[in-house]
Amino acid sequence: MSTYRIKSGDTLSALATRFKTTVKDLAKANKISNPNLIIAGKTLKVPGGGDSFDTGKTGSKSGTGKKTTTGTGGTSGSKGTGKTEGTTNVNGIKVTPAMRKLASAGQNAAMSIGGYKSQGLCATGVSKAIQNAFGFKVWGNGNQIDNNLPKDKFKQIDIPLSEALKIPGLVLTWEKTSTSAGQKYGHTAITTGDGKGSVSDFIERNTLGAGGRSGLKIFIPTM
Repeated sequence: MSTYRIKSGDTLSALATRFKTTVKDLAKANKISNPNLIIAGKTLKVPGGGDSFDTGKTGSKSGTGKKTTTGTGGTSGSKGTGKTEGTTNVNGIKVTPAMRKLASAGQNAAMSIGGYKSQGLCATGVSKAIQNAFGFKVWGNGNQIDNNLPKDKFKQIDIPLSEALKIPGLVLTWEKTSTSAGQKYGHTAITTGDGKGSVSDFIERNTLGAGGRSGLKIFIPTM
């Protein structure tokens, strides 16, 4: 079993992906009761590893909206205030504090509604995250939110889903999915930046592998 020194901005889901394990196994190995709350500077036991990944510096709490992750692009944040600052770049796209804030709000909304199980309330989760992050609400179902996003605060971008999932804080909308409800209402989610999953009313571990979705649009906050 290896160890890893938690850095400011880390999330358990992103670390699980990085070390090729699961959130459940990490939480069990470290006796973490709330997977949404890990503390920078603490040592995390990584099941199945053989090396130590100790990166040193301590910081403040991550999860619960206080810190977020930028996936492959690194993180930057202020200490103990719940605010983030600075920018990084992921595959040529600038990751802003607003994007990190939305990704964190999305994870919190997902955990508060369905956790790891869909409740059929994707638009509710995304709308709640946008309201908590930016202070305004966006109405509509999964295939309507794209038309209701304020044009002065979001813009549509054209990148593959595989690249979008590496970037935190993007809004994804699909016109249709394979379910009966999805055929009518579509689906929407927010990227976390872990390269695989997204969040809405629940945490979807493998958005890239979800089949039967069509009419994808991707939006980036411009605030």
